[in-house]
Amino acid sequence: MSTAKHRRLALFAAGVLLGAVIATPKFAVAVDTETPPPPTAGSGTGKPANAKKAKKQKKSDQQFLNGYRHAHELIYQKGEFAAGIAALRALGHDDHADVANLIGYASRKLGRYGDAKDWYEKALAADANHARTWSYYGMWHAEQGNMLKAQDHLEKVRGICGTACREYVELKGVIEGTITY
Repeated sequence: MSTAKHRRLALFAAGVLLGAVIATPKFAVAVDTETPPPPTAGSGTGKPANAKKAKKQKKSDQQFLNGYRHAHELIYQKGEFAAGIAALRALGHDDHADVANLIGYASRKLGRYGDAKDWYEKALAADANHARTWSYYGMWHAEQGNMLKAQDHLEKVRGICGTACREYVELKGVIEGTITY
């Protein structure tokens, strides 16, 4: 067997193993943060000044997390991308990196490439080291046929989380053509 065939077989095995670990029912590559950190309070400290505000903040955080999880399920488990975008927009936290990234992903899946690009850039403006966004944005570039830019994003992901993280493995697989997305 040739070296190239060995390499493809090893990548395929790694992909199967990764898929088993991730265990998503419909989307092998499309796994995002199911429970992102809640948005910070408007004061910038993230800490309410008193007990009443603390209770209200906790409720608000829980509402955000519940809404995000619902949108996540709509997008990843049900493939209801437009409904997922609507649920994410209803959260009122478009500037949250996880929210903007997931809207970008769902937009890309709907073929709304301009919207997806805008949302990925918004997510990166909120968190320049958001590995999942760099990975998805790299996939966006691959879909556009810009493999050099996708490779640049792969290097950015490598710098953030190394070569063993899911974001790196998935984007590398997309670039190499061993993973479909």
